[in-house]
Amino acid sequence: MQEGSGYGRFIAGKRSKWITLIVWIIIAVGLSLVWPAVNERETNNAQDLSDSKPSVQAATLAKKEFPGGEGLPALIVWRNSAGLTDDQIQQIQALTERLEQDPVEQQQSVVPLHKLPPQALQGQLSEDGSTIVMPLFFNKDADSEQLKEGIEAVEEKAKAIFGMNPFDTDIDNESKLIARVTGPVGISIDAIGLFSSADVSLLIATVVIVLVLLLLIYRSPVLAIIPIIAVGFAYMVTSPILGFMADQGWITVDAQSISIMTVLLFGAGTDYCLFMISRYRQILYHEPDKKKAIFQAITGSSGAIAMSGFTVVAAMLVLLLAEYGAYQRFAVPFSLSIFIMFIASLTLVPALLAIFGRGSFYPFVPRTHEMEVERAKKKGKPAPAPRKVRESWIGRIVTTRPWAILAITVVLLGGLATFSTQVKFTYDLLSSFPENVPSREGFKVIGEQFSQGELAPVKVIVDAGGKETDLKQRLESLDYINKVGEPQQGAENANITAYDVEFNLNPYSIEAMQHIPDLRATAQAALKDAGVANAGQQVWIDGQTAEQYDIEVAGERDAKVIIPVVIGMITLLLLIYLRSIVATVYLIITVVLSYFSALGLGWIIIHYGLGADAIQGAIPLYSFVFLVALGEDYNIFMISSIWQKRKTMPLRQAIKEGVGETGSVITSAGLILAGTFAVLATLPIQVLVQFGIITAIGVLLDTFLVRPFMVPAITALLGKWAFWPGKYVPIAEKEEKKAYQSL
Repeated sequence: MQEGSGYGRFIAGKRSKWITLIVWIIIAVGLSLVWPAVNERETNNAQDLSDSKPSVQAATLAKKEFPGGEGLPALIVWRNSAGLTDDQIQQIQALTERLEQDPVEQQQSVVPLHKLPPQALQGQLSEDGSTIVMPLFFNKDADSEQLKEGIEAVEEKAKAIFGMNPFDTDIDNESKLIARVTGPVGISIDAIGLFSSADVSLLIATVVIVLVLLLLIYRSPVLAIIPIIAVGFAYMVTSPILGFMADQGWITVDAQSISIMTVLLFGAGTDYCLFMISRYRQILYHEPDKKKAIFQAITGSSGAIAMSGFTVVAAMLVLLLAEYGAYQRFAVPFSLSIFIMFIASLTLVPALLAIFGRGSFYPFVPRTHEMEVERAKKKGKPAPAPRKVRESWIGRIVTTRPWAILAITVVLLGGLATFSTQVKFTYDLLSSFPENVPSREGFKVIGEQFSQGELAPVKVIVDAGGKETDLKQRLESLDYINKVGEPQQGAENANITAYDVEFNLNPYSIEAMQHIPDLRATAQAALKDAGVANAGQQVWIDGQTAEQYDIEVAGERDAKVIIPVVIGMITLLLLIYLRSIVATVYLIITVVLSYFSALGLGWIIIHYGLGADAIQGAIPLYSFVFLVALGEDYNIFMISSIWQKRKTMPLRQAIKEGVGETGSVITSAGLILAGTFAVLATLPIQVLVQFGIITAIGVLLDTFLVRPFMVPAITALLGKWAFWPGKYVPIAEKEEKKAYQSL
């Protein structure tokens, strides 16, 4: 590329490099001043299911027909291991009376324990008299912050009555009264609290891990700062844009998506920066003019960076097809952040490299041999020997022993992939909390003293058309049901009847969720036997367990839709870029195999190493989208190098040099990306721990097995067919054979 020409001159020329930097500063600062930051527009109680889902329809009907008992329950658990005293019971009654007279924010109702006669009140206590549960209902439309403020107000009222704060008493204290908030309200507050507290620590840990790894790998403080600057600017631009979109109601963002977006931005963003930086450093060893070097680096790496970025953006946008809201909410933040990041990699990073020049790599400054000789001469030192190109043993072995390499990698990855068939899933958010979280502590007390099903009962609603049914008896006969409440008549439709049903097991467990179809079938059979027409359409089930069952169904549907579309989208982009059907097919197959291997190895670590019985149900789809998209990044960067080199040398030599040339940068990029995802494993939230472990494993498998060994071995074995149907212009066959024998 000529100095001062084209795209390079436009963004990294003598003056334009400063203009590029100034433009980024103006955009970042300007947007931050005009639009709100994305974390100021979080909505952490957004509905995850569409209005067409059975549990949502049931909730709507329940709100209409049973408004008195409807609301989001906070179960306040009171316990004194030595037994609740009369004074403590009276104080709890006084609290319910005060809450009834002076409700806290968003409070809808409270069970009036102060109005219960002594005999009825005794029936509310556990068998040993140590525990009582006080239900407090909040508006279902209240967000997590409002719920938190409401519970804090309850604590203040309790402190005034008890003269101490039982909510702060250690759960193992056997001599004092303890109180814990659990149920849907407690779980919601704790979930948001955990994610919110994780935001700052996650950001700090991610920045530190990136800096440390860059310093260890490249040993240059300036080089370590350049990617951080680029990612910082990308985040400063992304955040207000997402904040504006959320403000307009175009998208919904929550704490979880912002946390993972931060990790993705630093991990993948640093990778794109390193692709440009490594090409620049390679060229500086041969090009004395730093301006020409940066122009050549832009030309040589921009195609692969753009293709890698578009691949990830396209994969993330496919999440818009999801029915499950949590998946859908990831699509825009992730795709937009990656889009802005690879734009920064193609503009801001070259401008910074042009500004710092060779000083970007201080103290290990890359110079041409002539420059080194001149430098030594000035210092009165002997001239250094010409810099030798370091031999790549991986490049040699994959071209001389491709069958052996392929067999070993297939057996290893395939063996790990078989463990993915053993993975068990859970949709129980509570089990992903640390054991010392209040809602989990309260749930444990309920499980020990009462029935776990009391935490989240379901409401079975039927329209019997005025006919008598034996539904209550049928529900009570089910072996997984602990208690069935008395029938409640609809407020607007007298033919509608509801029964509050408590499971005798954890209502958030997979086992409880799988009973929802059976509950529905039992109710339908009761209506049918009573002669109700269209019995199958006259049953609704409301409650957390029913909602989680619909989430599972929606998640399975989304996986069946999103996975093929992601594969199809990436396949299309690879075909356009490589113009080879064969190469596209084996690149897709290798990253899919890598994904199942990561899932299998992740299960071994999470289940057998960490003792988890199951992983969160959303993780496989999240991990698939991330690993398939990000895994192709490394393949694209390496294949691009091989495709360029094979035009001037035998294919096997091109493979050998391509693997060697891209090996160090892809290894360092993979370590940094895996390191950033591994940061998630340090957080107190199991869903992020499990996601971080599986994704980090997948990145490492791509970095150390798929990219350096499996893909080049397949390319070597296929030879000219790797380019089919694209045009392959081979070097003379004798030269090819001679070059291969010399390896």
